[in-house]
Amino acid sequence: MKTLYLVRHAKSSWGQSGLSDFNRPLLDTGIRRNRKIIKYLNEKSVSVDLIISSPAVRTLETAKLIAAGVDYPIENIYREPALYEAGLNDYLNVIYDAPDEMNSLMIVGHNFTITHVANFFLGPEIEILPTSGLVAISFDTEHWREIPSVQPEQLFVVFPKMLKP
Repeated sequence: MKTLYLVRHAKSSWGQSGLSDFNRPLLDTGIRRNRKIIKYLNEKSVSVDLIISSPAVRTLETAKLIAAGVDYPIENIYREPALYEAGLNDYLNVIYDAPDEMNSLMIVGHNFTITHVANFFLGPEIEILPTSGLVAISFDTEHWREIPSVQPEQLFVVFPKMLKP
C-alpha cells in the first residue's frame, strides 16, 4: 500500500520589494494555518517515510514545519528542483520515481500544479488547493510506478479553514 500526501505551501509574503518569487518567506498567518494542518495530521496519526519539497523558500519552510510536527527528520527533506515552476508531468515523475521502500510520500509544492496533481488522482475534482491545503490518497500497490494503473482511494482533503483554531 502506498500513501501520497500533497501539500500546497503555506501562505507567503508578497510584500518585500526586490525579493524574487523563489525567495518569498511564509507569513505568520501561513504559519498559524499550517499548524492547524499539523494538528490534524497528528490527530490522524500520520507518519511520513519521505518528504520531497520544492527548494523555494516558502515550500521548504512549510515542509520543515510539517516535518517537525510529525517527527520526521528535517535534514531528510529532499529538495527537488524539478518541483519549482513545474508542470503536471514533472510532479508525476517525482512521485513515480519515489523509492518503493517508502510507503508514504509527502510532496510539498506550488499551485496550480499541485491542484492538477491532486485532481489527476481524485474524483470529484477540487477547484483549488488553498495554501496549506492537504490531500491524502492511497493506492493498493507496492510500487510507485504502478499507481496510474491502480484505483486511488481518497483518504482526506483538508483545508485550514475547515479546522478549528
